[in-house]
Amino acid sequence: MRTEDLLAAIATGLWRWDSVSGAVTYDAEAARLVGLPAEAVTLPEAAARACFHPADWLEVKAIVQLAVAEGTLAEARLRIVDEKGTVLRTVRTRSRPIARGGSDDGYYLLGTLQEVPDPLPGTAAGGPPITGDWRRNREAFLLDAGRALAEAMSTAEVLRVAAGLSMPGFSPDGLAVFGVEGERISVIGHHGPRAGADRPLHDIALSTDHPAAEVVRTGRAVYLPTPEEYRGRFPAAWSPGRPRKRRSWAFLPLIVAGRTIGAWMAGFAHPVSFSPDERSVLTTIARMLAQALSRTALQETERELADGLQRSMLPASKPDIPGLTVAARYVPTGGGLQVGGDWYDVIGLPSGRTALVIGDVQGHDVRAAGIMGQLRIAVRAYASEGHHPDAVLSRASRFLAGLAEPEGPDGRYDPRFATCLYMEVDPVAGTLDIARAGHPDPAVRLADGTMMLRPTAGGLPLGIDPDTDYPTTRVVLEPGETLLMCTDGLIETGGHDLETGWDRIREVFERPAAPSAGSGGLDPDDLEALADSLVQAVHGPPSHHTTGPLADRREDDIALLLIRREAEVCLVGPGSAPVRRTAVTVAQAESERIADARQQLRDMLHDWADPDQVESAVLMLSEMVTNVLVHTDGDALLVAEVSGRHGARRLRLDVADSSDELPHRRRPGELASSGRGLLLMELLADNWGVDPRGDGKCIWYELYEAAPEDAASPPPDGA
Repeated sequence: MRTEDLLAAIATGLWRWDSVSGAVTYDAEAARLVGLPAEAVTLPEAAARACFHPADWLEVKAIVQLAVAEGTLAEARLRIVDEKGTVLRTVRTRSRPIARGGSDDGYYLLGTLQEVPDPLPGTAAGGPPITGDWRRNREAFLLDAGRALAEAMSTAEVLRVAAGLSMPGFSPDGLAVFGVEGERISVIGHHGPRAGADRPLHDIALSTDHPAAEVVRTGRAVYLPTPEEYRGRFPAAWSPGRPRKRRSWAFLPLIVAGRTIGAWMAGFAHPVSFSPDERSVLTTIARMLAQALSRTALQETERELADGLQRSMLPASKPDIPGLTVAARYVPTGGGLQVGGDWYDVIGLPSGRTALVIGDVQGHDVRAAGIMGQLRIAVRAYASEGHHPDAVLSRASRFLAGLAEPEGPDGRYDPRFATCLYMEVDPVAGTLDIARAGHPDPAVRLADGTMMLRPTAGGLPLGIDPDTDYPTTRVVLEPGETLLMCTDGLIETGGHDLETGWDRIREVFERPAAPSAGSGGLDPDDLEALADSLVQAVHGPPSHHTTGPLADRREDDIALLLIRREAEVCLVGPGSAPVRRTAVTVAQAESERIADARQQLRDMLHDWADPDQVESAVLMLSEMVTNVLVHTDGDALLVAEVSGRHGARRLRLDVADSSDELPHRRRPGELASSGRGLLLMELLADNWGVDPRGDGKCIWYELYEAAPEDAASPPPDGA
């Protein structure tokens, strides 16, 4: 009897599906079972799909994919429907994938179809034996497991997530992950009772007769539903000390991009038959686990490389400058290789002074880090030769401009620029000679805790124009004052711009001492704690509640340097308060710096009791400095000082110039645009005057702090 006749006699049909062309071929009996005329036929995939219930077709595709991956039989039940969707019958199919001509280019799926006479208990209209509730639970579990594995940021965290997986209906009580290294495999993570009972499994040869080794060698899963099958298939791996409570085991390959990176073992305390649906869940988890392990291993390698690269480009030890305390921080960006162009350096100079440098190369990639390393070495070399700050930056700009190299197949140049702040420190005199190349200005915390920006002259960022000049500004750091140098990452990270970013830094700088156990308060001069607080204000939990106006701004590296001049010991009376002092030079060609001077005065008087007095002080400053620039040929030197206890302080502001001509009172007409300076001084100042000097003169005024209600009250009778 022919095979076709035998199969027809037992109502069994044959079918074949070509994975490349999508063509489905039925013999006569198979065609009858799927609702077609009883004759051999070849249909496209879309026409063949119309014969089956849509839900069953999706189910059988998943089962077939699993069989292809494992090289095993695919079994499923399918409901046959007519054109109106009415269920005609239920059939059972068994199929096996066969490679096309032995190549890897697609496969044939050969199988049988047989009618199922009666529906299984608990199913509707002869549907498949998988209930909708189980299917929904499985999908919810896979979504949750995928999310948890995708959020894991380290190998240890991935293993913890895998250990906590609770699979619907057949949760394992023990897990192990095997990694491959050369010709050996070892356990890189395990979970469950007596997980370490099998000591030899922690390091075995790949050729060993062990299920994990076979999985790695073949790339196919091994399912062991009973202890007898485990002992029979792998007698050498069976150990008397194996946990007796486990009744079933599944070993699955961890495959990424076609490469087996390890194996995953799931042990069960109850017998598991490993149905197609159970194998499908395990295979999906193994794929997600392999992707997560590959991703975290790559991230850990990149982080280790980035940390080593960044550490090699930063000062090896904490700088020691007599008379000054220094603290520094570097925080890489949160994405990519965690390398960037930010750096800082402390350089000993031939003169005995010390140079502090902070900079930021454009970009957040490996090339930015490489350019940063070259630029840092160049700046250190120029500084060590004894050049002044302006010459150091000029040479560094020419050096960076010469580093532009062609990139890409079209040979286009990719120039990079860098911002930099170079500072030469004289710790004895407290002077800081600063040259700035497109970098944020430094900030100073005065002795009483007030933070002020120190505007400095500057030029273009390095590398843009090789012939740019970089003027030098001298700033005096008084005893007890702290200076901050930072990159724009500290200011603008978190969606902030320059204004709101400095406001955030000001809150940390001016924060009062917090009480601590045993000491009564945090040392306000502890620069290490201050540096940590500045970084925490950007990367810590509170930063999520202080998002700036630029919500879509990308994250950036952070580098900062804090230097504090040690306070001098002086004898002061009880209740005395530190003095706030600032000095600004406004050159004839830099009238725009009047705005900087006004802002510095506002910063000094930020807690002044009467806002009207603050506006008066700013107005008189503008009048005095403008008069110097208009009526003399020299520069204006402004010195402001706030002294006394809060609520009864005195502001004294001096503006000196090199002209011997003293100001005199004028009587301007109604339409005159000048000549009212002294009138304003008489109206607004509590005290003012002009002091001749040997090289010019100094005009000054004083304001005495008063509460707004006191300032607005009428004078007493007879005053």
